[in-house]
Amino acid sequence: QVQLVESGGGLVQAGGSLRLSCAASGRSFSTYAMGWFRQPPGKEREFVAAINWSGSNTHYADSGKGRFSISRDNAKNTVYLQMNSLKPEDTAVYYCAADTTGHMGDFDYWGQGTQVTVSS
Repeated sequence: QVQLVESGGGLVQAGGSLRLSCAASGRSFSTYAMGWFRQPPGKEREFVAAINWSGSNTHYADSGKGRFSISRDNAKNTVYLQMNSLKPEDTAVYYCAADTTGHMGDFDYWGQGTQVTVSS
């Protein structure tokens, strides 16, 4: 069982930055691929970014390329999402997810989410 707890969301003006954190339980965090997803108001959940177990491989949705950066600290069992140049359309609930197979494609554990609101 993996528990994921997100933090760092909040209200920010357009053009601002936020860093989301996701703390994971368990001893096998360093073997998991991790991802960030988001669900804008009234829309389906969508992929934001993913990172492999070592941090050597990352993927981003086109919406975040050049603005968002995913990273991880395996010693702290934590994954981060640095978001810069935020836009109102980035407003969403952001979820952290773990892929315990390590394949960056089958996320089987999810956090409760943290709200990010970007004002214009």
